[in-house]
Amino acid sequence: MIGKSMWSAAAAVAILASVSGTVAAGPYDDGQSKKYYETMKGKRVAFVPLSMGFDLTEGWNAALQNQAKALGYTVDVRDPNWNVEAAVQAVNGFIADKPDVLILHPLDQQAYNRLVPKAQKEGIYVVQVNLKSVVNGDAYVGTDWYDMGVRQAQLMAKTCGKAAGKNGKVAIVTGQAATPTVIIGNQGMDDVFAEHPDIKIVAKQSADFDPSKAQAVTSTILKQNPDLCGIIGIWDGQDTGVAAAVREAGMQDQVFFISQGGGNKAAACDNIANGNFDAYFSYDVPGQGRDLNAAVKILLQTKPKPGSAAFALYTPLKLITKDSLTASSCWTLDQLKRDGG
Repeated sequence: MIGKSMWSAAAAVAILASVSGTVAAGPYDDGQSKKYYETMKGKRVAFVPLSMGFDLTEGWNAALQNQAKALGYTVDVRDPNWNVEAAVQAVNGFIADKPDVLILHPLDQQAYNRLVPKAQKEGIYVVQVNLKSVVNGDAYVGTDWYDMGVRQAQLMAKTCGKAAGKNGKVAIVTGQAATPTVIIGNQGMDDVFAEHPDIKIVAKQSADFDPSKAQAVTSTILKQNPDLCGIIGIWDGQDTGVAAAVREAGMQDQVFFISQGGGNKAAACDNIANGNFDAYFSYDVPGQGRDLNAAVKILLQTKPKPGSAAFALYTPLKLITKDSLTASSCWTLDQLKRDGG
């Protein structure tokens, strides 16, 4: 017969066991969750951006680091600082280290053509973000640059064309010629403008993603074309220089300026609000960060043979104008560091 004190002790143990039963039994598994977490733990992801220190790459990295911390893997970054040769060296160094996933943001469309299959032969998954080599990796996350060119050109044709009662004179200030942003985006614009003979491209010049050069180039274009109707830009980081030249010429009311970028508040929404940009196509870095993290998780869980089943997650574009501008139209890096991923 069990004494009263012994029964009480046994009952207490039973109650504690029922309260802490989930700990004793291990984490709950819904049939996939246990494998999901175990698959991610201890993995290594490597990231070679074209450069750190600006909103796009800092935003993606914030999202990547947040997920890595939550799921127990690591993300290592090597910064080539806009130098293609240094980027190639960084990629080769990572291939030798054999991470599980290699994320690339190639400035030059041709530079990684041999490195992508080299990494895949070593059993490394390759994800390319927003800029893409000619050679596919295992996943692409980012902008459909042809669609971007089409959307910008369509808006410009609508704004500066004959139907709007305008003269159709348009300038394009592009970036470095080897990037898919320019190569593919220009094709989209060309195809649209071929259907709009009332649009005349009076200048198409590169500013090499440099805002100071963009300002000088635009200033010359405006002097040569005082009746210019519109300008298409290639990236908000460069386009601040274009906006400065338009402002200095006193032509903000005349020249319709379309920019594009990742949708950071200071680069996008603030410039829409102050009139530097008339329209802005955002490819939404927080959304890209989540897609980038999703690509990593998909590859690590499904484990295809590297190079065997490439997929793409193209980013929906969002048009921002003064009429559509809201408090949630853009993002900040502090928000992404806190909540992104």
